[in-house]
Amino acid sequence: MKKNLIFLLVVLCVGYIGYAQSFDETQLLERLKTLSSDTYEGRRTGEKGNMLARAYIIKTFKELDIAPFGSRYEHPFTFEAREEVFNATNVLAHVKGTVYPNTYIVVSAHYDHLGVKDGVIYNGADDDASGIAALFSFAEYLTKNPPKHTVILAAFDAEELGLQGAHYFVDKMKDANILVNLNMDMISRSVKDELYVVGTPHNKKLKAIIDTFENPTSSKVLIGHDGNDDQQDWTTASDHGAFYKEKIPFLYFGNEDHPGYHDPSDDFDDITPAFYKNAVQIILSVFIQIDQSGL
Repeated sequence: MKKNLIFLLVVLCVGYIGYAQSFDETQLLERLKTLSSDTYEGRRTGEKGNMLARAYIIKTFKELDIAPFGSRYEHPFTFEAREEVFNATNVLAHVKGTVYPNTYIVVSAHYDHLGVKDGVIYNGADDDASGIAALFSFAEYLTKNPPKHTVILAAFDAEELGLQGAHYFVDKMKDANILVNLNMDMISRSVKDELYVVGTPHNKKLKAIIDTFENPTSSKVLIGHDGNDDQQDWTTASDHGAFYKEKIPFLYFGNEDHPGYHDPSDDFDDITPAFYKNAVQIILSVFIQIDQSGL
């Protein structure tokens, strides 16, 4: 009896790790390389490169057989910032939950970046083509492992202009039951091999999940940058800030600033691939635990 129990536990553990690894690591890197190439001209909101990036994201969701959220992938909106009116568009896809179809886990990243300045392209590989490519890895996992909760894969626009896409989304979803937002921004470049997770001080159940999280990789998972230490506070530093302001639970995953931050040197050639693969696996593993256990 004891041997059978041990065998069952081993099978369950192996199965869990297998689920967390069920995305194509080669494609993860290829998609990041593509989206951060000069073709997309830095993806600045309202410009040609941004439109091309949006088309690429939609094309990839379709190839992965991920349905749009609502009747369409594109959710346009207009806003004013820096004395300029911008036309922007969020790209939203979803996988319907098998148990809680009307409760949402929003997995997000932003696809816009800084565009071209003085003839120099700011490709934004880490910030945040890395998060968008990771969304596709989530899509790969979800097609093989349908979630309990409905998962919205959100590619937000206009993060660099004040989290505009995330704010627009949260406002439109104010009557929906959003369980949690998992936001990914700058997850592909860390020479220290460190991934930070922000948001646990604001939700006891999320804190318990991260405190007891069994890291399936060799990369370090650190809690910090949440206003409770001497480090820069990232509580509202990216799109998760829009969820936080509406008291929606969130976890933000990212690495610390590096020489490429908001610099033309934020290119694919300077990411740390092993860390990036580990980061996506870590975030996916956290997602699995939240989807299975709820909050």
